Parts: sequence; structure tokens; C-alpha cells
Amino acid sequence: MKVNRLIAGAAVAAVALLATACGTGDAAPAAQQVQAATTTSTTSPTTTTTTTVAPTTTTTTVAPTTTVAPTTTTKKPVPTTTTTKKPKPSTTAKPAPAPVEGVPCAATVSACIDLSANKSWLLKDGKVVLGPVPITHGRPGFRTPVGTFKVGWKDIDHKSSEFNNAPMPYSVFFNGGIAFHQGSLKVQSHGCIHLSASAAKAFFNGLAVGNTVQVVA
Repeated sequence: MKVNRLIAGAAVAAVALLATACGTGDAAPAAQQVQAATTTSTTSPTTTTTTTVAPTTTTTTVAPTTTVAPTTTTKKPVPTTTTTKKPKPSTTAKPAPAPVEGVPCAATVSACIDLSANKSWLLKDGKVVLGPVPITHGRPGFRTPVGTFKVGWKDIDHKSSEFNNAPMPYSVFFNGGIAFHQGSLKVQSHGCIHLSASAAKAFFNGLAVGNTVQVVA
């Protein structure tokens, strides 16, 4: 600003000198024009830009530390169950009755038949009351079955309905149609036990319904 003013002053002085020298009346206006021209100053406003930077806020969230207490599990003891097995009652099998001396059957039977020896016995209370007596038994295809049986019924004058009404005196049936009865001791039967007349009568009188007959091979 001071420089401008000095320049303007020098210019006015120079114009005044020129006007005096020329002797014209236009000096004043010219000096004024020069002054006006030189005193015109354009002041540009200074623009001040202020940039406000927002402060950066960093937020760090720290998760709370949780301390988990150790879990203590206490197992309850399982009660021990002791099962005491009751002792089973001792079962003593009754020994089979010993056979009667000289007889291949039990002492509890009432009649004994030995097919291989072709003999028979009549017993009572474990003792032989008759025998051995000769017999014949079933032929091939009509074999007398082996086993223990019960007397089912008796017929003193029986006739066979299966074999042409063949006579079967003093019949004692102990296994279906198989019986002691009087018959030939030289001919095999159709399964029955043939006895002599005297033996057949003794067996008929000595055996009752329900008595046991044992047949062995």
C-alpha cells in the first residue's frame, strides 16, 4: 500500500510540471485522471479456509473375562446288591430196585418175561412164587414188544376176534391185544405169551388188573 502511494505521488508531480511547461489549462484534469488511475486499488479479499478434522475415536470393547469355576461331579456309590441263591433242595434219586436173584426184572413187578431165554416168572413182594416156566412169544412180523406194562383186563375163556376165533383160555391182557394165555409151546404166537395149561391158570389167578408186567429182550 505504501509503494502505491509513492508511485501515485511521483506521477502527480510529473504531470504538474508538464502542465506548467505547456501553458495549457488541461493540466489539472489530466493530473486528476492520473491520480484517479493510480489510486484505484483492487483489494482481493483473502479467503481463509478452515478444515476441521473430526478427531478419530477408536473404541475398543474388551469382553469381560469370565472365570468358570471347575465343575465337581460326585458320583454316588451304587449300592451293591448281594443275591444269595437259595440252595436247591437235594434230590436224591431213589435207587432202582435190585432185580430178584435169577430174574432179569425189577423186584417190584408181578410178572417177568425173558424173550431171549423163553422163560417167565410170577412174583409177589419181590419174591418168585412161580418160575421160571417155558414160554413161546411173537414170531417175525408179530414181535412181542419190550417194556413195562400194566394188566388191563382178564378173560378166562377168551376167543380171538382177529384170528378166526382161536381159543385163548386164561387170558391176562397187559399190552392192548397181547396177553398171557394157554397155547402151544412149540409154535410162536402173533405177539402173545404162550404158557402151559397149569402155568396159564396160575398166572390168571396170580395177576390182578393194575399189576406190573415187565418184558425184557
